[in-house]
Amino acid sequence: MEKNNIIFMGTPDFAVESLKILIKSNYNILGVVTATDKKRGRGKKISFSPIKNFAIKNNIPVHQPKNLKSEEFINLMKKIKPDLFVVVAFRMLPEIIINIPQYGSINLHASLLPNYRGAAPINWVIINGERETGVTIFFINKKIDEGDIISKKKIKINEDETAGTLHDKLMKEGAKLLRDSIKNIFIKNIKREIQKISLKDIKAPKIQKKDCFINLDLGYKNIIQLIKGLSPYPGARIIHNNKVFKIIDAKNINNYVAKIGLNQIEDKIILNNNNKESIQITKIQEEGKKILNVKEYLKGNKL
Repeated sequence: MEKNNIIFMGTPDFAVESLKILIKSNYNILGVVTATDKKRGRGKKISFSPIKNFAIKNNIPVHQPKNLKSEEFINLMKKIKPDLFVVVAFRMLPEIIINIPQYGSINLHASLLPNYRGAAPINWVIINGERETGVTIFFINKKIDEGDIISKKKIKINEDETAGTLHDKLMKEGAKLLRDSIKNIFIKNIKREIQKISLKDIKAPKIQKKDCFINLDLGYKNIIQLIKGLSPYPGARIIHNNKVFKIIDAKNINNYVAKIGLNQIEDKIILNNNNKESIQITKIQEEGKKILNVKEYLKGNKL
């Protein structure tokens, strides 16, 4: 039986689950392409991407090109001769790279395309109060997240969902859908669905620092959605007594208590908006400190 050779491209934890399931499915992973190593933390120690760490443990060759358009990288990929490029949470590929494998290049995206195209679909579906999302496998073309769709799977968003819990759901379901889609690509059992791109499509741009600050003019539901959509990372923020606090989780309370902004009331922290609505903060992170349940935080700190 002919071996199906894959080059896998990805960087964060979200991509590791997909690589893991492809290895278990006995696909021949010729190599992994991931981001260059970064210096992190106060000591500026070099750290590897989650995908690089996983590849090293599984004896898979690792490639970390600074420039995907470099002649050296293009020639290397042509020499390796993969049948398929599989991309999960990586960078945009140049057209010259996309067309190297005989079966093309595919991507796993964490939304139901064409909606929520962009870098942060998991955050934005919760911020926008969606009750459903999903994963999509599609062929990559020269436009971001606009290639022909191979397969989709819908996933429910629970009321108490955070970006963190939804990330893990989509990561697992996406890996399974990717495995099944690759099998169908190699046996030539797929129907390509052209995306109908529209100006009405909801976008999912990268989360900027300005997106993280809580606007107290918003209603309590929208504030809770923002908190959950940015939890645990990068975290919804508010400034109180010249300190930046990240609000990691919160719930609605029916009665309006105390003044606008953050309030400590006994062993609780209440956030009030400008519409005389209150929410109770359940997890908080003071700048530079650990995430704590509010009761734990208030044992050693005052607001």
